[in-house]
Amino acid sequence: MRNWKLKNGYTIFQVLILRSNCFLISCPNGNILVDTGIQGSRTRLMKNIKSLNLANSKIDFLILTHSHFDHCRNARYLQENENCKIIMSENEAEYARTGYTTLPEGTIQLTKLVSVLGNMIGEKGFGFDVFNPDILVKENLSLIKSGFDIEIIATPGHSIGSLSVIVNNEIAIVGDTMFGVFRNSIFPPFADNTRELIASWKKILNTGCYLFLPGHGTAIKRELVKSELEVFIE
Repeated sequence: MRNWKLKNGYTIFQVLILRSNCFLISCPNGNILVDTGIQGSRTRLMKNIKSLNLANSKIDFLILTHSHFDHCRNARYLQENENCKIIMSENEAEYARTGYTTLPEGTIQLTKLVSVLGNMIGEKGFGFDVFNPDILVKENLSLIKSGFDIEIIATPGHSIGSLSVIVNNEIAIVGDTMFGVFRNSIFPPFADNTRELIASWKKILNTGCYLFLPGHGTAIKRELVKSELEVFIE
């Protein structure tokens, strides 16, 4: 299982891959899970967390980078069975309460078609169990008072309520704000607002983080983000 050790003693574990990535931030005083994957990945997700053999395996917070089905389908289960507090953007809280978020627009011709067809299918194919978020983020939220050196910032573009999780200003977990599937590109195949998306790249880069963990694909280095910004800002 891939992991990254930080200077402050935290460790980030990648506890789910393939359909979508999920990350567990293990801290001396607790754990924070970022995203949940789809319902079919639930058994594997919980098994992977258990296999870490952490002295304290309780999940204190679940942070949702956004409310698309492939990132939040296990949110209600975790809230009920792990008694964790769910943190998400206030801009997508209503989606959580209704159990459905529309798919984002495509950024190329093929994904534009996928988006249209997907939204025609709607809730039947892309819904999830409703849940009530415990903490809503407007622009940013620090978890320092809760004992975690973590800041959550709004990074819209892929969706209206996309969030990124900044861990000790070293590593950012960015959801679908960046895509780690295509070589030499971080541009996602779906985004509701590309102008906001690029502004969010700059905002994340300004945190000083050297590595970015996306919701899909592999880790992204700072140099690639800088080069992508130069292309899109010109």
